[in-house]
Amino acid sequence: MKHKNLWLMLVVMLAAVLVWLAFFWEPIKRASDQPERPHARLILAEAPIGGDFMLMSSSGTVSLSDFRGKIVLIYFGYTFCPDICPTSLSTLAQALSVLTPGELEKVRSFFISVDPERDTMEVLKAYAPFFHPNIVGISGTPEQVAQVARQYGARYMKQNPNADGLYSVDHSSFTYVVSADGKLVASMPHGSPPQQIVAMIRTLLNAGKAN
Repeated sequence: MKHKNLWLMLVVMLAAVLVWLAFFWEPIKRASDQPERPHARLILAEAPIGGDFMLMSSSGTVSLSDFRGKIVLIYFGYTFCPDICPTSLSTLAQALSVLTPGELEKVRSFFISVDPERDTMEVLKAYAPFFHPNIVGISGTPEQVAQVARQYGARYMKQNPNADGLYSVDHSSFTYVVSADGKLVASMPHGSPPQQIVAMIRTLLNAGKAN
């Protein structure tokens, strides 16, 4: 119960921060004299190859192949993430908000949780769409998530829990772009501005790959 109440308090605090992020935050490059965050050291584990996968959402099984004909954006993270995930998802939400309704129909975004122990389907159902209705939270068993992460070159590492049993998960921060034919075409790093994401989506749409 203690942990549940703490989680609810964190969600309320996070919601306030996210409102600010969604409207006022702009990604900036890290100054050379600023300390590097742990996440920044977690670069791509290996050259990503992408490919189909099957995970779970609150509505049931999700396969990448189910979305052939759409541009798919994929981000790996976890709901307890204090900074990197909220800023990345807020940026993605800003980009999605720029798209026309017709363009948005041809795009699907997935938030893949690398913390399935805490990120239940109920939690993901509430968390991911908070940023934008187009973003769907999905996950699976630790083994399933690890397999998908390997396919896309994502890396993550669970840290030791503190005295209250709470822990963080360091993870790489890339938005993976999959074309309408199911091929991984780009890995956009943390800090990529919304305009760059929009430009990537529209380039693929205009190329006729979402038809």
